[in-house]
Amino acid sequence: MSLENVPVDLPDFELIANMFVEEGVKVVSPAELHGLIAGHLAAGARLQPAVLLQTACELMDINSLSQESSKVTLVNLYTATCNALESLDLEFELLLPDDDNEISLRAESLGRWCQSFLSGFGLYGKHTDKSLSQEAKETLNDLGQIAQISSELEELDENEADLMEVQEYVRMAVLMLFTECNKALEDKEKEFAKSQPENNRLH
Repeated sequence: MSLENVPVDLPDFELIANMFVEEGVKVVSPAELHGLIAGHLAAGARLQPAVLLQTACELMDINSLSQESSKVTLVNLYTATCNALESLDLEFELLLPDDDNEISLRAESLGRWCQSFLSGFGLYGKHTDKSLSQEAKETLNDLGQIAQISSELEELDENEADLMEVQEYVRMAVLMLFTECNKALEDKEKEFAKSQPENNRLH
C-alpha cells in the first residue's frame, strides 16, 4: 500500500471509533492513536505504511488489521495529519470527540491524546534535552501536566471555555514542536550534504 493517492481529509473521531469496533479494539481510543501519530511526526519521524500499521496494531493490542478498509483509514489518518502539520496555514487539528459530547469525555480524551503524543515524541524523536530549546522543554512539561487533566468536570460554561483554551494551547504547542524538531532535522541533512565530496552529491 502506498501513501500516495489517498484522501487527505482528517477522518472524524466516530469513523476511527467504528474502525476500532470492527477490529475488536477495546483498550485505546481514537484520540490516543492520533496523539501517537502526531508525536512521531512532530519529533521528525516518518513512517512507511508497513511500519505505521505495525505501530498502530501494537498500540491497539491486536496482531493485525482484518479489514482492508481499516488500513486505508489508518493511512488516511496518518497522511492527513502529516499534511496538516506541514501546512503553512496552521490547519492541524486534534482528533477528539465532538463538542456535543459530555465535557468529562472530551477532557479525558484530551489527556489521553497528550499522553500518547508524548509517548510517540519520546520513542522516535531521539531528542536529548540538549537538542531542544528551553521553550520546547517547557512545552513538553506543560503537555505532561495536561495529560493528567481531570475528567470529573461539570457541564459549566466556565469549564467549557477553559477546556477549549487548553485544547487550543495543545494544538499550537504541537505545531511549535513540529516546526522546531523538523527544522533541526532539515538543517542536519543540509550540513551532511555539504560535507560530502562534490562527486558524491546528487545532481
